[in-house]
Formats: sequence, C-alpha cells, structure tokens
Amino acid sequence: MSKDCCSKTKHREEPELRALTNRLNRIEGQIRGIRGMVENHAYCTDILIQVSAAQSALNAFIKELLGNHIRTCVVDDIRAGNDEVIDDFLTTLQKLMK
Repeated sequence: MSKDCCSKTKHREEPELRALTNRLNRIEGQIRGIRGMVENHAYCTDILIQVSAAQSALNAFIKELLGNHIRTCVVDDIRAGNDEVIDDFLTTLQKLMK
C-alpha cells in the first residue's frame, strides 16, 4: 500500500474514508438545506447563519484531512528522504490560508 502523495493519489483505510465521507455527507446536506432556504425565500440572516455553519463544517473537514495528510504522506515521505514534500506542504498551507 503506497501513501505517496506526490503521485496525487492515496489509499485511505476504511476508518479514515468513512470519517471523511460522513463529514462530506453532512456538509452536502447543509448545502442542500441552504439552497432550499433560498428557494423558499428565507430571511437573509437565517441563511447567513446556516452558511456560517457550513463553513465551519468545511473547516473541520480540512483540519481532519490535513492532520491525516501530515501523519501519513508528509511523515512517510520525510522518512523516505523525500524532502520536497515539505515545499509541497508549505504551498498547500499557503493556499489554505488565502
């Protein structure tokens, strides 16, 4: 099983895959709910609160995925002597912090 993130693919073990998928399913439900609120002419503030909740859920997804990435891909590549993963990781962090 290769965890080489530089190839742009990664095998995820079942617990990680399930946790990430569950988070995405909840986020997808939140987005559908927001669309329904817009279609049903809900009050702006109510929609904005739900959008904020969806953003928080996406941030939680990012934190979980980023933590998994550091613990697997980054650590494995550094141990294998692939220091380029550090620059790749820093570039990713810069994109996340925009």
